[in-house]
Amino acid sequence: MAQILDPLPSDSSKQILCCYVNATSKIQVARITNVPDWYFERVVFPGQRLMFETVSKALLEIHTGMMASAILSDTVPCERLAIEQADLMVEESLLPGGSSGMNGGHPVAATVSPTS
Repeated sequence: MAQILDPLPSDSSKQILCCYVNATSKIQVARITNVPDWYFERVVFPGQRLMFETVSKALLEIHTGMMASAILSDTVPCERLAIEQADLMVEESLLPGGSSGMNGGHPVAATVSPTS
């Protein structure tokens, strides 16, 4: 999976494919800041599934939006969000129409959601 805007540094250790689902009713910002020479930040809407590649030591910070600010609501080791390419292919084959990534508006992948 290509990261178009900010590719991982070429000297990165083992890369893993990860999936995070925003299981809340609030907009979240997913951020990785502990990988040298790389910055990752994405907005994740309620019910949205975010798939990304990173290094196994990365920590995904989840910031939950409030009125005019966001609070750090969870930090998840990316190893806990790792999925296998084969799992992704099986998921997509089960969906009507192939590879929409969602099943009736509900995420298909089992992932970790924030505790708050």
